[in-house]
Amino acid sequence: MVPAAREALNVSYVIKLISIRRKQELADQFRAQVVYEVKSDVYGCCIKLLTGTQSVATRWGESFYFISQNIRSHGRLYVVNGPAEETNEVYYDPQSKTAFLLNFDYYGWIKSLALSVAGDVLEDEHDIYSLHGACLDVNGQGMCILGEPGAGKTTHTYGLLRHPKVRVVSDDWFFARVYGPDILAYSSEKNFYIRADLAKIWSEFDWLVERAEFDGEGRAVVDLRLAIGKGRILPLTTLKKLIILKRDTGDPEFVRELTAAQALSILERHDYFNPHLLVSTPFKRRLRKAFFGALLERITAYEVNTTEQPEQSQMRIREIIFPGNAQ
Repeated sequence: MVPAAREALNVSYVIKLISIRRKQELADQFRAQVVYEVKSDVYGCCIKLLTGTQSVATRWGESFYFISQNIRSHGRLYVVNGPAEETNEVYYDPQSKTAFLLNFDYYGWIKSLALSVAGDVLEDEHDIYSLHGACLDVNGQGMCILGEPGAGKTTHTYGLLRHPKVRVVSDDWFFARVYGPDILAYSSEKNFYIRADLAKIWSEFDWLVERAEFDGEGRAVVDLRLAIGKGRILPLTTLKKLIILKRDTGDPEFVRELTAAQALSILERHDYFNPHLLVSTPFKRRLRKAFFGALLERITAYEVNTTEQPEQSQMRIREIIFPGNAQ
């Protein structure tokens, strides 16, 4: 049993890698707790939820696309109750792609770990990689927003969605692959997971927030199509720009264009801003470095310091997307 090494990035759970034999022991141990079994389509992977908690099964069904229950699963998540001392612990078998989430009460982590299991399958077998951030499209040109917690990824993603020419592939997690000279980015979820304070920043989303059912963490799964229209939700785009957000009061520079080497150094230093990656072996790190290196050769990267008021930072981001016409 080997703990997965990574920078915490504000995530308070522990991942431990286990053998397939230990996986079978845990499956036997928690079998009696499983009341709900739900298979879902996560970008072509069949990911199966096994849990005894109805609210988790319900939100899972709202988050992911349905898949035929006759299809065999590529990966599995047991969301179960274990010993109290193992709260927010994850046991993961990389061979069978099976994760056990013990005593989790925050659905956002459950959803992210489901995406990470799918990402582990896609990374190993299909050269498709996970990006933990937003992916938007402007006039057929894709852009993604990454950054550390608190830098404003969600705030500025939804700020940009107030513009009628901005469409969305994902607000939190997407998959990408190298395709010749391009980087193709694909959506990962059916619906979106928003914060209760979204409308306090951008009042245009009042209507959506008022009708959402929020959990104890102040989050809700919503159908964003009801707020911005079906035509502005896309299944894929071609990435052309990457924006890395940070909050650094000691840095007087608000926007700078990055070289590929500078951007890769920032991404590596922050574990690609994805604290939910289940496996971080030397082999996996080589795969990710090669992919992100190829990505950065094909796009333009920027760093934006969001220490100003949200509307001011939003205008700086729009200047990158709409040069000379940021309104």
